[in-house]
Parts: sequence; structure tokens; C-alpha cells
Amino acid sequence: MTSRDSIRLVGFDGDDTLWRSEDYFHAAQADFERIVQSYVDLHDTSTHERLYTVEMRNLALFGYGVKSMTLSMVEAAVEITEARISAADLHRIVALGKELLRHPVELLPGIREAVEAIAAEHEVVLITKGDLFHQENKVKQSGLADLFHRIEIVSEKDASTYARVLGEFDLPASHFAMIGNSLRSDIAPVLELGGWGVYMPYHVTWAHETEAQVADDAPRLRRVETPSELPAAVKSLAEHAASRAG
Repeated sequence: MTSRDSIRLVGFDGDDTLWRSEDYFHAAQADFERIVQSYVDLHDTSTHERLYTVEMRNLALFGYGVKSMTLSMVEAAVEITEARISAADLHRIVALGKELLRHPVELLPGIREAVEAIAAEHEVVLITKGDLFHQENKVKQSGLADLFHRIEIVSEKDASTYARVLGEFDLPASHFAMIGNSLRSDIAPVLELGGWGVYMPYHVTWAHETEAQVADDAPRLRRVETPSELPAAVKSLAEHAASRAG
């Protein structure tokens, strides 16, 4: 039993795994708070928490991504200021969203080399969530599209989504490993299905994506700090999977 026989497909997340993303969202949120602070005391109103509450309330309607965040910022601004915010400042918030949509795609250092190394040993796919148009544009700008056998842009990354994708490959979860920075979206659902995970945390992560409990010593999980460590982590999982299968 070879590593190729054990793990046959490796999935990569996009945002904050292949390229920077959350940094831009955090900067936009800081700008949002500076706009709102003209109307309220930020410490008294817990602006950060109130915006997050609105975002969570809207997920089922708007999904993930910049457009969802922008609509939520507008709604939160109206609520927080008790409708006192001016049309000009609401326009400034909309402009924040437009700027997010225009931000450059900046690959994490060493990520292309890591994907290439893993693709030399395993079939690789990109599985990312968010606004379809924006994610397609980021994939195109990244210059990585040619490395992936398939690119999946989905509305949610949960066990049912991964099961559907694996079903289309006619592949058991035990032959699949997922690489990503989100325990909630990239790691926990795949482990639940019986697959494997490589967790590469980013220095800043949206609170929603940390809402999962996965033990650091889970046998189907490897944790790395940099892209250069990814090929070795996948190799380690493949060897572990092969030994179990054998």
C-alpha cells in the first residue's frame, strides 16, 4: 500500500490558506467603527459584537463574502446609531465593501511551491466558499487555477458539502485530506466523515470560523505553521493512512 493508494485527493481552502483575505476584512471593520464612532461611544455600544450579531443573523439570507458583510455593516450602522447615521456615511460604508472587492490577491509566501509539491503526488482540488463572482475572480488572479483538477465554490463547507464533492469523485472520505485555516469549515467536517486534515492557522481568523472543537492530538490531523510544512504533513497523513489500511 503506497501513499498514493491511501490518500488520493487533497483539497485546499482558498481564503487565508492560499491567499490573504481576513486582513482586509479586519481593516474594513476598523474603518466601519471609525465611521460609527461619530455617532456613539464605541465602548458603550460594543460595536464589534453588534456587527458580528447582525452578520450571524444574515448568514442564512446573504451567505458569506464581501457583499454579505457590506449589507450587514449598513444594517448594523443604522441599528447602532438608532437611524441617525447620514446618507453620506452610509455611502462611505458601501465604498468600504467596494474596496474589499477590489483588493489584490496576495499569495501566502511559499504556497505555490507547496501546492505544486503536493500535486506531484496527489490529485488536488480547491474547495472555497463565498460570493461566486468574487471567488472566481480571486482564483483567476491567483495564478493557481492550472494546478487544480477541479475548483468548487460553495455556499457552505459542512459535512454534507464534502460528502457531495467526494461522491462526485466516487471517493471514500478515508482517501481524502483537506488543508485549511478554519477548524469549523476545513477540518472538523472532514474528520467527521472519516477523512484527514491539515490545519494551518492564519494570524487572524473570523470568530465564526473558530467555532469548532478539534483536539490538537487528533490522529487524523496535522498542524503546521507555514506553507513549506504542508507537503511533509500530507506525506505523514498518507503514511498513517496506508499503515491503517495495511
